[in-house]
Amino acid sequence: MSSDRKRVCVCVCVSERSVEMYRLTVVVGAMINPPEGTLVFLLSAVKLDHPDKEAVGGEVVPVVVIGNGPSGICLSYLLSGYTPYLSPDASHPNPLLQSKLGEQPHLSLLEQDLEYLCEGLEGRSSNPVAVLFDSLLLPDSDFGLDRVSPLEWRYEPEHAIPHLVLGKGPPGGAWHAMEGSMLTLSLANWMELPGLKLKDWMRDKRRNVRNDRATPAEIASYYQHYVSQMSLEQNFAGGTTVTSVTRQSSPQDGAPPCWRIQGLQRREGEVLGDGGLAPEAVPFSVLAHNVVLATGTHDIPARLGVEGESLPFVHHSFWELEAAICRGELSQTSDPVLVVGAGLTAADAVLATHHLNTPVYHAFRRSVTDRQLIFNQLPKLLYPEYHKIHQMMTRQQYQPDPDPDPDPDRAQNPHGHPSPSLHANSSPSASYSGYLSFPRCKVVKFHPDRKCVLELDSGQQIVVQISKALVLIGAHPNLSFLRDNGRPLGVDPNEPITCRRNPIDVDPFTNAVVAAEGPGMYAMGPLMGENFVRFLKGGALAITSDLNKKRREGGGPGGGEVTSDPWLDRQVAAASEEVCVLRL
Repeated sequence: MSSDRKRVCVCVCVSERSVEMYRLTVVVGAMINPPEGTLVFLLSAVKLDHPDKEAVGGEVVPVVVIGNGPSGICLSYLLSGYTPYLSPDASHPNPLLQSKLGEQPHLSLLEQDLEYLCEGLEGRSSNPVAVLFDSLLLPDSDFGLDRVSPLEWRYEPEHAIPHLVLGKGPPGGAWHAMEGSMLTLSLANWMELPGLKLKDWMRDKRRNVRNDRATPAEIASYYQHYVSQMSLEQNFAGGTTVTSVTRQSSPQDGAPPCWRIQGLQRREGEVLGDGGLAPEAVPFSVLAHNVVLATGTHDIPARLGVEGESLPFVHHSFWELEAAICRGELSQTSDPVLVVGAGLTAADAVLATHHLNTPVYHAFRRSVTDRQLIFNQLPKLLYPEYHKIHQMMTRQQYQPDPDPDPDPDRAQNPHGHPSPSLHANSSPSASYSGYLSFPRCKVVKFHPDRKCVLELDSGQQIVVQISKALVLIGAHPNLSFLRDNGRPLGVDPNEPITCRRNPIDVDPFTNAVVAAEGPGMYAMGPLMGENFVRFLKGGALAITSDLNKKRREGGGPGGGEVTSDPWLDRQVAAASEEVCVLRL
């Protein structure tokens, strides 16, 4: 990276003797003899005596992205000036799309009419731009073909839009918290981001690539490496927790309202000028013309809302199962572990527990033949371990006792105490010892003596003795920084935001939030219903395209403008500017 290349970043400034709220005004600075791997920039800061006090005379950041997972990373790549064009020598297997792209081959994909290009395309996502971008990045991948993408990427720094990506941890988001030994659901090339082939990166990391799938640990490492490889670090501020996003008037005369993003940034171990240590968390406040919600939906585990769910043997995280295994709390002589849920995380828990020969009860609401069940949507050859789980769910189901015991408190444990009233519907060729599924079943309550009451769809209740319960029924996003936890932004404003049932309502071709308090708010990734990395890249394309359109048109209505050349060309004038190091 050349030393004279212009960079823009924002970070938190801390006075030597006190922690105060700062609203940051950004200027472009040059690196000043930085240590290797550290980027140093000049920033001017307006100190606020109180977080609510209005600051004047400051700059407004063009774009702030909340969330540094694959959604935020891909968006940063496009905002940094990396631009997709149709390669002159390439062709697309879809003749209609090829014809449309050939009408204006001199224009980048960001300059073209995405709605027009999306017409007639079909794919596994309900988001049209996601289907378009996936079709261009991975043509015919649904058929197992590894075709070359017709896109070529050009670095055009003059088209870059200054931005800041906020994240609680390192780039990669929730992938850093996922269990490291299981294979990912998607094929490896579906997990990659533009410009860096995941297979090539994996091949350099391990000698033998077992198949076309990677572990979550590898994916997390890939995303972190991607940010470094693409020179995006200067846009990322780690250790940040956003606490508030509000609409407010701009400090610039005559400028439209903008977004105010407030939060805390961890600064553990930082030594101040007087030799003391900085506090663990420093408040910050940034103004932005545009804010992008890209937080994902893995923050808050979903709960059943039943009696006894807070008992110490009831857990809501796969990692708590891992910890119990590491402590040696589970073995083949343990009472069964109850796994509640029929998603992939629940399946991973069944696999991990079954691997120890620990008995497993598996309760879920759907029928094993329900088409919405994820296992009924996965190709058997590509996902053999999940196919095995589906076999277990199907072939070893609990069969209700035609003459149930009248005592509802008698625990039924077929593994420790065989009983004719509790048996599996299995064939000799498909016997998975120690596993029993409870389809179309719900949890009624947990008792302190580690008994759990289950209720079948027939209304019959049974009581099972368990050692632990793992409630793995999904998660909700933490949108506490938005008014009413973001509910007004959902498709149904009366319900909480969830990925599947009630995502944020966005324009399908720009990802602009329909019910936002003002222009310039976008959502992408799981928040708007897109769970797979393969398709969330389309959100980055839609948002960047819309921001570029606003810039070409001289700024959108109501504060949608993104930046201007004078903003980029600004130089540091005063020698008293604060010098801050952005810790990544």
